[in-house]
Amino acid sequence: MFRTAAARLVPLAAAVLVAATALPASAEVADPAPIGPHEYFYGFVNGQTSHTVIKMACYGPVFPGQTGHPLPGQTVEVRPAGIASSLAGLGYTGSGGTSIAVNLGDPSTVTRALVLRYYGVKADIPATATLPCYGSGKVTFTPVDDSWTARPATVVVDYVGQP
Repeated sequence: MFRTAAARLVPLAAAVLVAATALPASAEVADPAPIGPHEYFYGFVNGQTSHTVIKMACYGPVFPGQTGHPLPGQTVEVRPAGIASSLAGLGYTGSGGTSIAVNLGDPSTVTRALVLRYYGVKADIPATATLPCYGSGKVTFTPVDDSWTARPATVVVDYVGQP
């Protein structure tokens, strides 16, 4: 009926392992917070900050220059950059930025720009946007600010037609 020291440590080791693996996931979660001046940020497309896919409603054979609409359920968002973050790929809100306009590369969405005002809040990519059925492009997250210090964050995307 006596347990060895090793047997008593197994539950403790399991608890430490669970806690350690949960920390990185919770560190990436950003509570909704207003976007403010003098802040570095990352742009996200479908949860990724770099080379990601936008799934397009383009069925059958695709020809050069063909356009279509994004499938529903895809998102964009911005998150604040950590203090120790590298400057590569970061945007900066500048001296007066309190919102960020998202340019999907669709000229028809310029008049009805997708504007984000909070970190950590996902916005749907409009299914009405007209984008290439295949190929590569960029989604640009541009601070809405007249400051010369503001700079955009860019996410490279691949447009992929769904069979």
